[in-house]
Amino acid sequence: MQQINDFFDAYARALERYDTKGMSFLYNIPCTMLSDDSTALFNDAGKLEGFFNQGITFYKQFGITNVRPEIWNKRLLTDRIINVKVNWQYFDSLKQPIYNCDYHYTLKLDKKDQWKIILSVSVNEKERMEAWRNTSGQ
Repeated sequence: MQQINDFFDAYARALERYDTKGMSFLYNIPCTMLSDDSTALFNDAGKLEGFFNQGITFYKQFGITNVRPEIWNKRLLTDRIINVKVNWQYFDSLKQPIYNCDYHYTLKLDKKDQWKIILSVSVNEKERMEAWRNTSGQ
């Protein structure tokens, strides 16, 4: 289970470095991203990286430089598949909170026994981001 904590710490470091290639490496291809508003299936790592580039533009624009994943629970479904609930906390360069949001992930061990995200579900990022923008005047 410690591997899962390390996995999301690595994800956070990639976000902080705006390393979209590193972020993409943590996903299985194909993978699916879900939210209430959209469903996106990625069969190509380059397209997934392009999707992440759009998000990184937002992070840079609004000064998000520090990211902390708080893992709320982990549940093994099989020996090689796990569900993880993460609260992502985003901070500026002074470590002041910007916003936080919840995600559910399904990860699977690949052929090299490395965890990879196969499903990412955004629970409330859009709403939390919009609430922050409305209260901060962004």
